[in-house]
Amino acid sequence: QVQLVESGGGLVQAGGSLTLSCAASGRTFSSYTVGWFRQAPGKEREFVAAISWGGSPIYYADSVKGRFTISRDNAKNTVSLQMNSLKPGDTAVYYCAASIAIVLTASNSNYWGQGTQVTVSS
Repeated sequence: QVQLVESGGGLVQAGGSLTLSCAASGRTFSSYTVGWFRQAPGKEREFVAAISWGGSPIYYADSVKGRFTISRDNAKNTVSLQMNSLKPGDTAVYYCAASIAIVLTASNSNYWGQGTQVTVSS
């Protein structure tokens, strides 16, 4: 069993930065692929980034490549998402997710956090 708790969301101006963190409980956290999804009002949940249990490979959505960086610390049971050059289009609720599968998708995620709001003003 893995429980995920996100933090770090908030309001930021366009061009600014935020770092989201996801704290996981459970001794098997290091066995999971973990990552982030987001959901904007009226839109479907979409993939943002994922990192495998060993730190590689890493995947990003095309919309965030070069601006977002995902990392994990298995010793601390945490995964982070550094978000730079934020745009109003990045506004969404961001969810942390974990999957035993090698490739993380919304349908194969075994565990989800409650979500944290990120709002980017223009």
